[in-house]
Amino acid sequence: MRILVTGGAGYIGSHTVKLLLSRGHAVTVFDNLSMGHRSAVPASSLIVGDLKDVDHLDQVLVGHRIEAVVHFAASAFVGESVTNPAKYYQNNLVNSLNLLDRVRRQGIGRFVFSSTCATYGIPEKVPMDESTPQVPINPYGHSKLAFEKALIDYAAAYEFGFVGLRYFNAAGAAADGTLGEDHTPETHLIPLVLQVALGQRPHIEIFGTDYPTPDGTCIRDYIHIEDLAQAHLLALEKIEPHTSRFYNVGIGRGSSVREVVRTAEEITGKTIAVREGPRRAGDPASLVAAADAIRRDLGWVPQYTELKPIIETAWEWMARHPKGYAK
Repeated sequence: MRILVTGGAGYIGSHTVKLLLSRGHAVTVFDNLSMGHRSAVPASSLIVGDLKDVDHLDQVLVGHRIEAVVHFAASAFVGESVTNPAKYYQNNLVNSLNLLDRVRRQGIGRFVFSSTCATYGIPEKVPMDESTPQVPINPYGHSKLAFEKALIDYAAAYEFGFVGLRYFNAAGAAADGTLGEDHTPETHLIPLVLQVALGQRPHIEIFGTDYPTPDGTCIRDYIHIEDLAQAHLLALEKIEPHTSRFYNVGIGRGSSVREVVRTAEEITGKTIAVREGPRRAGDPASLVAAADAIRRDLGWVPQYTELKPIIETAWEWMARHPKGYAK
């Protein structure tokens, strides 16, 4: 297929682009490089552009005869979404609607959307399946959910089908060491912990040690980035007109903050200093996916089902690239 990947120079996007290219697809990456990295994707595949520029977007869709779209481009910092919601509604909803409208006009019938478990908010029970009530608690989650609703309406009305993937915690790096995680600012726990091991941070902050979990710290479901990329590939292959499906993507088992720190110490051989602080507002005690539906419908089987090998790939990449893509 001829596939447009928006935000394809970012963390999840670049790993997905790598997989799609390895499977023989013709991939065009459309990224404004505000968060992505030019060197994370082949130069021949990259077009620098912004979804606000609908004329440029039209030129790309027509000129490259695009048949399918994988849409990653978004703002994704929860805290920032609270202080600057306008940015999140513009990037995650308005710009996404620009893309969706152009896709419809060009008769492109396959669309994979990068959604998030943040659309669920604080769940009443875990693990969480796709029937869990969606009650987001921040503008990031609200903006993603609003676009999910638009997708449902488009699929019902037009010759258009989509799959939305609600990620849990993406982690790790490419097994061959070519790609990894490099955000500015970095907010994800595993790279933050590994930055302490590299001497780039004095300590890792644990926000809350009194949660109703075995060790008092938050539990999250960490999914390896290559398993997540595989989910996008499988989704593309299954879409038909009027398809309207959402899937949770996680391994179905959570790890606590303290487990992440202990495992990172074991892998790196470094002592990782910890500073304990109060809970952050809105942090659920546990977020774990029930991913039975994607396994059943798409045949998705994660290859990384333990925390240690996930962190090992992240450490291998960060140790080789301590300055990220800048080095």
